[in-house]
Amino acid sequence: MAAPPVVIWEREVRQLLSPADLIPRLEDALGKFSRRDAAEVLQPVRTAVPLQKHGGFMGLMPTYMEKDGVLSTKFVCFYKREEGSTLPAVQATVVLLDPEYGNVKAVMDGEVITAMRTAAVSAISAKLLMPPQAEVLAILGTGKQALSHCRVFTEMFSFKELRVWSRTKEGAARFIRSIDGPVQGCSTAEEAVRGADVIVTVTGSTQPVLFGQWVKAGAHVAAVGACRPDWRELDDVLMKEAVVYADSREGAMLESGDVILSGAEVFAELGDVINGTKAAHREKTTVFKSLGMGVEDAVSAQLVFDRWKAQAGKF
Repeated sequence: MAAPPVVIWEREVRQLLSPADLIPRLEDALGKFSRRDAAEVLQPVRTAVPLQKHGGFMGLMPTYMEKDGVLSTKFVCFYKREEGSTLPAVQATVVLLDPEYGNVKAVMDGEVITAMRTAAVSAISAKLLMPPQAEVLAILGTGKQALSHCRVFTEMFSFKELRVWSRTKEGAARFIRSIDGPVQGCSTAEEAVRGADVIVTVTGSTQPVLFGQWVKAGAHVAAVGACRPDWRELDDVLMKEAVVYADSREGAMLESGDVILSGAEVFAELGDVINGTKAAHREKTTVFKSLGMGVEDAVSAQLVFDRWKAQAGKF
């Protein structure tokens, strides 16, 4: 008889997961995904169930990594909240299963995993695509993903200047209080991104907040929000002038309003660059369109579970 599943709560997940340990595993997973070998990664595009009454969606993100013996799925609910709403915009749970027996091995908080793996993949995109000697980081948005991106990016890279913009003064002030070190709060998105080398968009916007005419040539943009076919963060000018990369080409073509509505071509997946089959055009303006993938959750959850087992074995 299978043992009952382990439940790993938010605080434990946060203690067991670190960007430094996660990033090499995510790079490996992205490379495996882009090779399209079903024995390495089997992952359908996210299934989204509309929650019309509540203005949201439930996403289901299953992944099977046969060679690594990892089977998982994430349940994630995400919402378009009204300004000032106290309700969460995202809630997530990750389930790890035994691929041979089919039983649930672990249930864990998915919000920390989602925030950290998303920021880590964005940081991988910057590592591969941002201009050399990048000095200025601009973040549009001040929610949980913005905080996670700020922490991972400032841990991985040495920026001389950090700027942030929020739709509300309260959001910007809260973000600045949460960050160690100097942060420049900007009154407009344009002020935040003018002259920036790296721009991260992590907003709940359904209309463009970043415009190509503001972005300096050669900058790198990690676009994280707007994960529905009719939602936008970036305008047509930026999407058509930049070299566009994605985590999943299929995901971008089905889910990204920035890609679909602009008619932009996805040049490559990050995994293609990692595998050496596509170029990293650092000399050009680049956009990484992040949708998030089940394989990113799978390797993150497996790392948490392995760390939990190692820790539990000591007692």
